[in-house]
Amino acid sequence: MIEAIRRILSVEDLKAKISFTLFMLVVCRIGAYIPVPGINTDEVVRLFNFSTGGGQNLFQLVDIFTGGAFAQMTVVALGVMPYITASIIMQLLVAIVPSLQREIKENPDAGRRKMGKGTRFLTIIMALFHSTLFAKYVIGMNMSSPGIIAQEVLNVQLFGTPWLFYLLAVATMTTGTVLLMWIGEQISEKGIGNGISLIITVGILSSLPSTMGSIIKQLNLESQEPGQLTFSSLVVLMAVFVSIVVGTILIIQGVRKIPLQYARRVVGRREVQGGSAHIPLKINYAGVIPVIFASSLLMFPATVTQFVGRGNWFGVVSGWLSPGSWVYTIIYVLLILFFTYFWTATQFHPEQIASDMKKNGAFIPGIRQGKPTQDFLESTMNKITFAGAVFLALIAVLPTLVGRLLSVDSSISHFFGGTSLLILVGVILDTTKQIESHMLMKRYDGLMTKKKLKL
Repeated sequence: MIEAIRRILSVEDLKAKISFTLFMLVVCRIGAYIPVPGINTDEVVRLFNFSTGGGQNLFQLVDIFTGGAFAQMTVVALGVMPYITASIIMQLLVAIVPSLQREIKENPDAGRRKMGKGTRFLTIIMALFHSTLFAKYVIGMNMSSPGIIAQEVLNVQLFGTPWLFYLLAVATMTTGTVLLMWIGEQISEKGIGNGISLIITVGILSSLPSTMGSIIKQLNLESQEPGQLTFSSLVVLMAVFVSIVVGTILIIQGVRKIPLQYARRVVGRREVQGGSAHIPLKINYAGVIPVIFASSLLMFPATVTQFVGRGNWFGVVSGWLSPGSWVYTIIYVLLILFFTYFWTATQFHPEQIASDMKKNGAFIPGIRQGKPTQDFLESTMNKITFAGAVFLALIAVLPTLVGRLLSVDSSISHFFGGTSLLILVGVILDTTKQIESHMLMKRYDGLMTKKKLKL
């Protein structure tokens, strides 16, 4: 481990990228401790812990994703969820609008810029809408439990509406989301790894100390009386934890190798003997993107119904969409399956692979070049994608089911649960691959320029 770190730091460009990424992630965490003006953080956290109790609650899951910023009502309380929701909407628009597809194919750079502008604009709209609901929810909480909002802020009203608090809350929380969006894009461009995924990962990791403290507290080690969490339940949770880590690594790293044969070719005046190779088709081509998309997309309507669902039909819908409910679990699984196929279809292009194979004189044994090869690759990818999607969905919901059977506190089951752990392991694997690729590229550069190797 120490030797690997030393080799990484020996590459100046890579060291600069990692330092930049760590600095930007620290800035994100600083925002998680700056409350919205006029908010009493201590009172908010107390009421949040009281309202969530020990049952499954959407707000606890959101709080884990934001690294505790949601419970404290800080400037980054919304996290990057509005950005991810906007990204999903833009991806769906590209898939269903032929003119956008044609524009992206004809001019990829201009298409990406247009997609970026649309995503940012939708992010601001989502953040404004979400922060307005958040402010309304906090005002309702303050009416039942005074002390959450400073009275000086509430006294500034117009037509009976505390417009100053609305203005402060909406402006600061929307700005916080836009800041996180900008930081994520800067990390992806100038740092290492996917910026938005890393921000979510850091938020999940920041809840580790509180989760460990909750486990120790519920074990009740200082007393002879049995605690809320038993050692047998803890052993089962740890077994599930290890299973998810191993399963995630296997499903992300696993590939099916499609054999290739090369015909004899004439290069210059020489005839080159044909050879063999393979095409590695990933079992889970989308990685953990389906889990992130499914969680974020499901959080949006679920959070809205919980904000406004008091004493009306929204309350019923809010109960259905609460994590741990069967409706939530079924919709979550279906969304994971959908986004796995959706992301694979948008990123995997069998027609391009078949065309490149034909140009290079390569063919799959027993399959003709051209359209038959394209159909074979598409059919094979659909089959392995189905297996990967089902396995991914199973890993995502297994800890939730185990937590319900063992009656484990949701803050513990959510952290050891599939959603958080899948994202954590997947993002770490992806970032590690990027670091390895960067090191290999630098090594090849050293060979080509005949300089002394740095690695």
